[in-house]
Amino acid sequence: MAGGAEIPLTPVLGRAALARLQQSYRMVYIDERIQDYIINLVFATRFPQEAGIAKLKSLIQFGASPRASIYLTETAKALAFIRRRGYVTPEDVKAVGRDVLRHRIILSYEAEAEGLSSDDIISDVFNHVVVP
Repeated sequence: MAGGAEIPLTPVLGRAALARLQQSYRMVYIDERIQDYIINLVFATRFPQEAGIAKLKSLIQFGASPRASIYLTETAKALAFIRRRGYVTPEDVKAVGRDVLRHRIILSYEAEAEGLSSDDIISDVFNHVVVP
C-alpha cells in the first residue's frame, strides 16, 4: 500500500469463539458404513490385490498408513461441517480423498516409468472400492 496507510481491521470472531468453532466439526456424525468405506479405501492402497485391484500391486511401493484413515475421517467431517451438514457422506470422503492420500502413497518405479501419478492410483482405488 502506498504511503504506509493502514487499513482498519475489525475482528468478526474472538479467540474463544474461534477455538469453539474449530472443535465443532468433531460433533459431525459419521456412520459406521462410511467409516468402513474409509478403512477399505486405505486398505486398498496397501493391499490392492486383496481389494480386487490386483493391477495396482506392482504400481504401489507403499500404500497409505492407517493414520490416513484418521485424517480422511477428520477432513470429511470438517468438509461436512463447512457445507452446513451434521453428517458425512461418501461424496465428502471423495472430495477430500485426493488431498489426504496424494502424499501418502509412494509409487513404484514401474508406475513412474508408465507416467502414472498418485492421483491416477487414487482414482482407480475410488473407482473400485464399493461406496456405501
